[in-house]
Amino acid sequence: MDTRKVRSAMVWLLLSAAVIAIDQGSKAWVLTHLPEYTPVPVIDGLWNWYRSYNTGAAFSLLSDAGGWQQVFFSVLAMVVSVALGIALKRLPRADWRQAAPYALIIGGALGNAADRIARGHVVDFIQWHWEDYYWPSFNLGDVAIVVGVVGLVLSEGVSARRQRSPGARRAGR
Repeated sequence: MDTRKVRSAMVWLLLSAAVIAIDQGSKAWVLTHLPEYTPVPVIDGLWNWYRSYNTGAAFSLLSDAGGWQQVFFSVLAMVVSVALGIALKRLPRADWRQAAPYALIIGGALGNAADRIARGHVVDFIQWHWEDYYWPSFNLGDVAIVVGVVGLVLSEGVSARRQRSPGARRAGR
């Protein structure tokens, strides 16, 4: 097949843009409507809205590092996003099993980077818990990143299974 005629998966960046818009819109709503550090129950005993701030990475990793981590995580998000954008350019548009996860990761990473750059921290507001056991608060950008990573893992699993199948070997795939 002539690869010059195959359209790239760059159109999937529209999904990234949607994730950024939804992430930033939800955080703007949180900042104007939710009190700080006060649980607002959504489902009693399981789920709260809980406005908090994270200056670190996942699970507040390096949150007390003195500020350098903000620049580091912002630059890291941009480097990862550029790398995934290059990968999208090389993918055929129809390869949604890789393109959609890449786009979700880009959107989530850039949404959180926008917070770090504009506010010096990431706004988190989703809190899950069971009795006295609390999962660290998170946001919709984090959700997009996790769903994207899970999608990549599942895509790789499907791809590896296809390569191991006897039919794929006979067909020369």
